[in-house]
Amino acid sequence: MSLRTPIGRVLGLGTAKEGAAHWWSQRVSAVALVLLGLWLVGALVALGDFSHASVIEFIGRPFNAVLLALLVGTAVYHSQLGVQVVLEDYVAHHATKIVSMLLLNFLHVALAALGIFAVLRIAFGAVS
Repeated sequence: MSLRTPIGRVLGLGTAKEGAAHWWSQRVSAVALVLLGLWLVGALVALGDFSHASVIEFIGRPFNAVLLALLVGTAVYHSQLGVQVVLEDYVAHHATKIVSMLLLNFLHVALAALGIFAVLRIAFGAVS
């Protein structure tokens, strides 16, 4: 039995002021994904022909390449935020949580780099 009051037991166990920033980052990235997703769907509908040459030409346009790179980066960032929440909430063992977070952060950075590299490679004409 503790002689501390209930408020004394919980002081210092709050959010450390990081939860709100994480929450906002998730919401802002979700809005960006909706806007970029709507652009992509509209652009693909307007494209009409899905032949290899047509898609390469589409990605090769600077405006489209920039928006595709933003879409890849935003999607990976949003995914990383979501995975982080899941790991923090459902992985109980501290060491497992830390190792999982490190591995998944590395995986997300690698996926973002790979996706953005692919878009840029096509945009700069390395693929024909």
